[in-house]
This record gives sequence, C-alpha cells and structure tokens, in this order.
Amino acid sequence: MPRRNKTSQAADRELPTIPEDLIAHFVKGPMTAEAVQDASMAFKKALIERALGAELGHHLGYPAGAERPAGTANQRNGKSAKTVLTEDGPLRVDIPRDRDGSFDPILIPKHERRFTGFDDKIVAMYARGMTVREIQAFLAEQYGTEVSPEFISSVTDAVMDEVTTWQARPLEAMYPVVFFDALRVKMREDGVVRNKAVYLALGVLPDGTRDILGLWIESTEGAKFWMKVFNDLKTRGTQDILIAVTDGLKGMEQALNAVFPATTLQTCIVHLIRNSLSYAGWKERRAVAAALKPVYTAPTVEAALAELASFEQSEWAKKYPRSPRPGVAPGIR
Repeated sequence: MPRRNKTSQAADRELPTIPEDLIAHFVKGPMTAEAVQDASMAFKKALIERALGAELGHHLGYPAGAERPAGTANQRNGKSAKTVLTEDGPLRVDIPRDRDGSFDPILIPKHERRFTGFDDKIVAMYARGMTVREIQAFLAEQYGTEVSPEFISSVTDAVMDEVTTWQARPLEAMYPVVFFDALRVKMREDGVVRNKAVYLALGVLPDGTRDILGLWIESTEGAKFWMKVFNDLKTRGTQDILIAVTDGLKGMEQALNAVFPATTLQTCIVHLIRNSLSYAGWKERRAVAAALKPVYTAPTVEAALAELASFEQSEWAKKYPRSPRPGVAPGIR
C-alpha cells in the first residue's frame, strides 16, 4: 500500500488565502452564494467517497461488486461516518472499511480531520476536460511521487465516472430563472499558470431550489460557444427558460434566440447598479446606491417605475441625470 511521505510537514502547511476580489465575484447575493456552496459540497462529498472506494479496491486487489479472488481473506466490511474540515466548512463522508483493519486511506488518512487541496483538484480536473493524463497528473501531485501508476489509475477511473455522470445528468424541463456568469481561475497548462474563464449556469426552480446546471471552459466566448452551451442544456432535457440573467456576455443574445427564442434576456441587477455607480463620485457612491435601492427591490414593474420617478426628483438625479432611454437607471448611457 503506497504511503504519503512528509506527513507532518503537510499537516503544518499553511493554507492558501482566497483573494477578496474572487470572493466578491463569486458571492453576489445570498441565493448565488448558497447555491454554489451547496452544490460544491455535495459534489465534493460524492467524489471523495468514490475515490475512497477505489482506494479500498486497490488495497484489496479487486473492485467493488467483483468476486473475491481465491486465497484472499480480507474483504470489505461496511463504512464508518467521519466529519472532516474543509475550506467550505465541515463535511460528513462515509469511509469504507476492510475486515482486518489494514486499510489506511491516502486521501483521508486515519485520525486525520482536516482535508485540504481537493477543491482545486475538482475545478482543475473539470476545467481541463477530464482527460486521463491530466487528471492523473493532478492526483499524482496530491498523493506524492511514491504512488504507483496502477493506484492512480484505479482512483482516476472512479472519479472520471462520477464527473462524467454529473456532466451528463438529466435536467428539469423548465427553469424560471437561469443565471449565466464567468469565473476567472488560475490553471496550470503546459507547465504555465494562466488565467482561464470557467462559465457556469445556475438554475432556479419554481420552489426556489437552486442547482449548478453545468460548467464549461472556453478560450473565447461568442455565439458559437453559447450555442454549444444552450444545446447541451436542451439535450439534457431543458425545454424552456423563462428568464436568462447575465452581464452582457458576448454572443449570448444571438445564441439564446436561436435555441430558446421565447426566453427573456435580462442584465444582472448587480451589474446594472455597478454601471450606474460608475458615473458617481467615489465618496458619493454609497449614498447613490442607497437612493437607488427602492428601484431594484420593488416587487412589481409599476412599483419600480414609481420609485424611479421619485428618484428623478431627488438631488442625485439632478447631479447624475439618467439616460433618455425609458426605464434605464440614472447614470447609464
């Protein structure tokens, strides 16, 4: 059974700090933050448990569901629950056990309660398209040079099955709202760390349930790329999207009209507010944002127009007149 070296040094290693601007880009409101958190934790749990099962299969010499080889006394012996601390908070996972107790997982060692580094692997593996060579490279880096290629293959094969299933899982027939956005993440490609855009779709169901529908990576965005995204959603079962919320991603409107012609395309409120505030002085932005809040929190279109008319009578409207286009917030031109 391969072992990790320098365990004590790894345990004392300081965790990297997430940049504040990345957090601000990810968390735009309670809905989006909660959805990303829940989906990330659920996806992480499934991957960890699948990888641990593959580790035990390598340790025993035969995979789950296969007949135990003759002369092999050791076998699977259920699972035990364990709570580990991750960057996103505590996560409860089921650790597989063997009969004679000789199985010591590499991914989450015995008596280990902290789990680090897996978040980056999930994003990197998915963004790289889940090729065997690239996934093996990342897991090899995490496990260490002493891990055999056979062991890496047994783990990556199981992880690939889980991710491929997630990528192709069926979707709901209708989503009232789907948010589309792009995240900038650092990825190692050909030995060089580069900034890459990972595009995500966050769907909201009628009962308020939120789910990440998919993640896609592309060097350049445009109508062709968004056609691929929308066709992927449609192939997996989505027939209608009432409102698509975005921040003006290139080529989206053209592709959306082609695949989901009845869908209303709406600019994200956060970006509308930022556009409005960009015309105000830095020291006055907080006050202008507070004055605009009744407009974008209004429950109906009529109420929003009434609040906008009220804003036009304020001192801020005189200092920062709105666009002549009807229904456009002050400062947007």
